[in-house]
This record gives sequence, C-alpha cells and structure tokens, in this order.
Amino acid sequence: MSSFETILVGRPEPAIVRIVMNRPEARNAQNLQMTYDLNAAFDEAVQDDAVKVIILAGNGPHFSSGHDLRPGGKNAAGVDFPPIGNWGGFAEANAHGRFAREQEIYLQITRRWRNLAKPTIAEVHGKCIAGGLMLAWACDLIVASDDAQFCDPVVTMGVCGVEWFVHPWELGPRKAKEFLFTADAWSAQEAHQLGMVNRVVPRAELSASVLELARRIASKPSFALKLTKEAVNPLGRRDGPARRGRPGLRAASALPRP
Repeated sequence: MSSFETILVGRPEPAIVRIVMNRPEARNAQNLQMTYDLNAAFDEAVQDDAVKVIILAGNGPHFSSGHDLRPGGKNAAGVDFPPIGNWGGFAEANAHGRFAREQEIYLQITRRWRNLAKPTIAEVHGKCIAGGLMLAWACDLIVASDDAQFCDPVVTMGVCGVEWFVHPWELGPRKAKEFLFTADAWSAQEAHQLGMVNRVVPRAELSASVLELARRIASKPSFALKLTKEAVNPLGRRDGPARRGRPGLRAASALPRP
C-alpha cells in the first residue's frame, strides 16, 4: 500500500481496505492534496483484486468539515495535480476557468468515487458538513455514531447546495428543501429515520461495527458484488435519474465558489 500526505491507508483484513482522512487539525477539511490522495487510494484499492470492500473514515473528533477553501500551496486544479476529469479549460479566463475547477475537483471526482466498482462504507462520527456530505453520499453505505451530525449550510453562503447535489435523492424533495432552507444540523437518528444512514451505533463501537459489516460483505463473491452495485446504483448514469423520474445531478454550483 502506498503512503499519502493527508490520509492513512490500512488493511485490517486481506479483503478490506480502510482509508482514513488525516487532517484532524483542520477537522478533515478536504484540500486539493486530500482530494487527489483519496482518489489515488481509491484507485489502488479498486485495482487490487484481493480487496472487496473499502471503508472511508476520519481521524480526530469529526468525520469531515467539508472542503478547505483557504488558499494553499497546491491549489491549482489541472496544474498542481494531473486532471482525472474530462472537462478541461483550467486556464480559461473568469468564470470559465473557475467552473472548470469546480467540475474537476468537486463534481466529476465525486461521481467517479460513487461509481467505484467495489462496495464502499462511510464510517461517520462527529460533524459531517457540506463537502463531507459529498464524501459520505458517494459511499454505498453509511454507518454513523450516535453523536454524528449532518449539515449543508451553503444556502447561507449564497449558493444552492454542494456540487454533488443528491439531496432530493437522499432525503426526498420536501425534506431536502427543509435541510437546505434551514441549514439545520440533523442528528444521526434523524438521518437514519429518513433512510440516509444505514445504521446508528454508539461512538465507542463505530469502527468495530463498520469492520464487522465490511467483513460480512467481503464474504460474498466479488463479481456478484460489482454487478449488484452496477444494477442498483443508477446515479452514475447521466440518464438514470431522469429516466426513472428521480432527481438528478447538476453540473456544479450555479455560481462558482469564490
């Protein structure tokens, strides 16, 4: 397994990889380095035929406080890291270049993670905010500790939601509007009642519970797991949600972030 600057990658069992976001001082806010570290770790796990399940967790008091919007040493999409998307246009002037950045590091890369060919489990504790929701929602299953809280406050910031805009899919249209309009933090129990979270467990039992769930999934044939995910997961197909009368994805924020 490779080593990374912002994440830790472990192998608790031969068929299970556990990826841990490791910026606790920033509450695991996702800077550009973490974005591409996560992508590389996911790719490595997917290409390892012995791996059947991938766990995503966070080090420190919170799962993720979202995207780190502060300027950093490596902050130029398509320049500091080789692009993985197909939009291009990073050097174009004004909104064009900013939109290209949003496409690459927020929308396209999250869609890519959603479509990983192996089951993924988000192990959520503490706060899961904005971009943290994108990470959790990209996973197939979410197991939350009883102290977990979920919030998308970006309407307060003047935009209509995070770029991986699956709120209506995750919550239903009316609860999605309430979630966005109020920017309230919802408990793990509320999220579970709405079907967004698969299980809620005591904080002290979170990692063990997720590992046990991963172990049960890993006992199944790999090919069957891949095909089942492909069959159940229409969000990765551009025509899937619309064809089924479901809410879809938007290209990116209506207005690029500052």
